[in-house]
Amino acid sequence: MNETTEHRRAVDLSVLVPVYNEAESVVPLCEQLTGVLPKVADSYEIVFVDDGSSDSTAAQLDALAQTDDHVRVVFLRRNFGKSAALSIGFREVRGERVITMDGDLQDDPAEIPGFLTKLDEGYDLVSGWKRVRHDPITKRWPSKLYNRVTAILSGVRIHDFNCGFKAYRQDVVKSVHVYGELHRYIPVLADRLGFRVGEKVVRHHARRYGSSKYGSERLINGFLDLLTVMFLGRSRRNPLHVFGRIGVILFGAGMLINLYMLAVWIRESALRVRPLLILGVILVVMAVQFISMGLLAEMVVSNRQEDEEKMVRRRIG
Repeated sequence: MNETTEHRRAVDLSVLVPVYNEAESVVPLCEQLTGVLPKVADSYEIVFVDDGSSDSTAAQLDALAQTDDHVRVVFLRRNFGKSAALSIGFREVRGERVITMDGDLQDDPAEIPGFLTKLDEGYDLVSGWKRVRHDPITKRWPSKLYNRVTAILSGVRIHDFNCGFKAYRQDVVKSVHVYGELHRYIPVLADRLGFRVGEKVVRHHARRYGSSKYGSERLINGFLDLLTVMFLGRSRRNPLHVFGRIGVILFGAGMLINLYMLAVWIRESALRVRPLLILGVILVVMAVQFISMGLLAEMVVSNRQEDEEKMVRRRIG
């Protein structure tokens, strides 16, 4: 297969499914999708991103790709997490419209036509809302609290930020960058870029196989990631611009204090250690540190795309 031409050929609809140790689920999920997608799209693809599975998921995906030309698979070198899998998947998909869903059979492919209808209403991103959720209470109640706090702080009025079942226009998936565990906040990131975000109630099924891959640490990580999103969203600047502005303000304040202390030294012909002098020196040092952090952040951002490409072990399709 000529990857250059095949990889660039556009399709009407892409379904992106990040999976990790879902060997029992990927085949029935693919069967369900192939029963729905031909009815809603002239051309489509199903893109699985195997996030370093340690069971037989990779073998199952290999077999699917060999028997169905609509199936493409990206294998990552190890388990990098859902955000990394989505980020790489966003680069791989070719559809004018994109559906993301989990690979554990809890999301129902029969909801896809409804998602596409919502996109046709003018939305750029439609997030699923699991209003009736078949998960343990230890997952449901923390999720309700998390969603309420996120809606208040971000101003994005939807009920379920973390639902993996979403629909996007291509512009969104090619514009939003997710890393760490920021997949929870894709609607916020899209809103900050000016995209119109909507919501659709979706049917949620109980998990048939395996167990959830997320532990209690997701609560702490989710709060820290929310701070990250709010900081990045409010700044709307490059990292150097954000840290650099703070550094310039601190440097200016420190230099004014130090110039005043210089005038005192000239007038009194002696310079004693005073708290104000110490403050001026500290502000200048902090200014240098903030500017340095901005430069380092710029280096990290510029290398992110190259690092993501190194995560990929191989592709099929």
